[in-house]
Amino acid sequence: MTEVKAEDANDDDVIERILSSASQRPAGYTIFSSGRAQALQSDGAVVSVDSDGDQLDRDDREALRRVAGLSTELEDVTEVEYRQLRLEQVVLIGIYSQGNAQEAENSMRELFALAETAGAVVLDGLLQKRATPDPSTYFGKGKAQELRGVVAAVGADTVIVDGELAPSQRRALEDVINVKVIDRTAVILDIFSQHAKSREGKAQVELAQLEYLLPRLRGWGESMSRQAGGQVGGAGAGMGSRGPGETKIELDRRHIHTRMSKLRKQIKEFKPARETKRANRNRFEVSSVAITGYTNAGKSSLLNRITSAGVLVENALFATLDATVRKTVTADGRGYTLVDTVGFVRNLPHQLVEAFRSTLEEVAESDVIVHVVDASHPDPASQLATVRDVIGEVGARDIPEIVAFNKADLADEDQRMLLRGLQPDGIFVSARSGEGVEELLRRIEELLPAPSVEVELLVPYDRGDIVASLHGRGIITSTDYEEAGTRVHALVREQDVATYSEFVAAGAS
Repeated sequence: MTEVKAEDANDDDVIERILSSASQRPAGYTIFSSGRAQALQSDGAVVSVDSDGDQLDRDDREALRRVAGLSTELEDVTEVEYRQLRLEQVVLIGIYSQGNAQEAENSMRELFALAETAGAVVLDGLLQKRATPDPSTYFGKGKAQELRGVVAAVGADTVIVDGELAPSQRRALEDVINVKVIDRTAVILDIFSQHAKSREGKAQVELAQLEYLLPRLRGWGESMSRQAGGQVGGAGAGMGSRGPGETKIELDRRHIHTRMSKLRKQIKEFKPARETKRANRNRFEVSSVAITGYTNAGKSSLLNRITSAGVLVENALFATLDATVRKTVTADGRGYTLVDTVGFVRNLPHQLVEAFRSTLEEVAESDVIVHVVDASHPDPASQLATVRDVIGEVGARDIPEIVAFNKADLADEDQRMLLRGLQPDGIFVSARSGEGVEELLRRIEELLPAPSVEVELLVPYDRGDIVASLHGRGIITSTDYEEAGTRVHALVREQDVATYSEFVAAGAS
């Protein structure tokens, strides 16, 4: 336990040294430690800090990533071919303006964690103080040359930019430093690609990746190989078949467009099954509670604590991508579903918001939102704002929200005071210790639609499904067994009265 704390402290020192160096010079760099980033806080219910679910263990992945004799300089390959390689040894870079050093620190910590989650080893970091990115090479020519020296000195394969690069910026920077350059969006897409499990989730992520990749496609190196056409195009094909042919980049674009069309069709075909499941829940009027929040806030751990769902829990970003639905009941017997949804992150790529809109529909269709916030995170206000922005994007802003400050066992009293200032009615919970879980369940019960219409029904014995639905949709106050059937006194919701009208007992009001 002491060793983990020491690593976190070491990561703190790294970020502070980068910021300190950047404030003393226009741009500065320092060597990152090999420890895990503080953004990956311990949740207490972690399967393994070196594992990412069904993927290989981190050590095994690292062994496979390094290819003997592979040059880190760009070869004559297309981006599609290059992206088949895993992220390797990386340098992080970013900029910050006057007055937002704290935001830069939090963002750099998060990028460190994103890079690690994607399977990279962070070797170094370069942070520059400037108002806006250089429109050509992000850092400007002088600092881009300095970055080239850093990359060469540490033997990095990839540079990750803490922001989103225009295709022209990325190409220009690659031409200077001669290694692969990717931005924050590409890293997040890579993580989603590794963690998607269902067929729909995999299709959604691949579509998002291709939408991101298409405008950034380029042929690397001096030559552009010709495919078909010309003399190669068809031995003996005759006149009229020869032409300029397709460059590799043109061929890649055509293949990508074809693949994107196929993926959109696949995703569209998943929709009826998803709508059928949701319609079944609606038909039986089962209330829904969506668990949402920032990535690695402990949503899956909280679901496991409440329902013993057995959902994968990892101390990693985006461990959960596919919605997990579990059923539970309130203290008075009303059934409802808990839906564990994909986590969010600052600057979440719009491609992913669109691609996962079907999953996020679970949030928009819910009766209550449990917004889970990491109580131990250094920037909870930013997490709150980020998640609420996405909630608004999917049309769920008006749904009742409960803010649950998870990992409360890791928050000291000063941090709790800060959190109370952000959300006075927030509930402090701990999926690890169980603190506050009962209070959270009571709050959910208060906000769920409550049955209030009294009914008296006489249900034939061969219609046990009606009695079962009353247990899930209403509150049964008394039950008597008579010759003609089961006499039930219950409270139901107003919209359910018509459903039971044929069973209203004679003489009942």
